[in-house]
Amino acid sequence: MAFKAAFIAHAPDANPAQHRAVVETPKYKLFVTVVKDQEQALEECRRLVEEEGIHAVMLCPGFTNRDVAEIAQAVGEGVAVNVARGDGPSNRIAFEVIGREWGF
Repeated sequence: MAFKAAFIAHAPDANPAQHRAVVETPKYKLFVTVVKDQEQALEECRRLVEEEGIHAVMLCPGFTNRDVAEIAQAVGEGVAVNVARGDGPSNRIAFEVIGREWGF
């Protein structure tokens, strides 16, 4: 049985039905979905647990602690929830590019 994980990221122009991918090896299956907001993230996480039986969710740094808690509650105790966070310089670099590209 393969380990199944999901990476969920934010983008203001995302359409989760369109902006998704699956990367798979015999022992690992990674589902990647880009969502525009927390509502879509919750919906996608629930779907992946129900339909794909994922074992872990990895979230982009844009998720707040409250968002992470809501997702952890939505997926249940049997699914790991992790957040990709960088150090100060890494966060600054990413925020500068995102701010420029997304207009803030």
